[in-house]
Amino acid sequence: MYGSLFSRDLFAELDRLQREMQQAFDLSPTIRGFGRSGFPALNVGGTPQTVEVYAFAPGLDPATLEINVDRGVLTISGERKSPLPEEGTNGKQPVVHINERFAGQFTRVLTLPDEVDPDGVKAQYRDGIVQITVPRHASAQPRRITVS
Repeated sequence: MYGSLFSRDLFAELDRLQREMQQAFDLSPTIRGFGRSGFPALNVGGTPQTVEVYAFAPGLDPATLEINVDRGVLTISGERKSPLPEEGTNGKQPVVHINERFAGQFTRVLTLPDEVDPDGVKAQYRDGIVQITVPRHASAQPRRITVS
């Protein structure tokens, strides 16, 4: 009988607004929400035992990659070289019409949950993907209690 003052998707609209604000102001990401831009692209997930971070960085030399964990903040930084030649054979810059591939220095920052153990972090690079495994403290992992 009476119409609602708010739309039925109020929470969806608030979520959309929050995502747009994060993207517009490039707010620092947390484990629960990320900025939608930057290199390398990240996927974050987890198990009861670990937090898994996947950084998609094809063409990256693993020797240029630096991964740090300090006070619950994971930092991934490095440099990706440009595949384009610096100077043409005739001494002029090559003409590039479109270049959509990122090149240069990058840094991605991610806030980790409180229950992770920074001493057990492992990282490996394979097929253009950096997999970073951050274990959780044993006290934060679920355990089964037997009833006697």
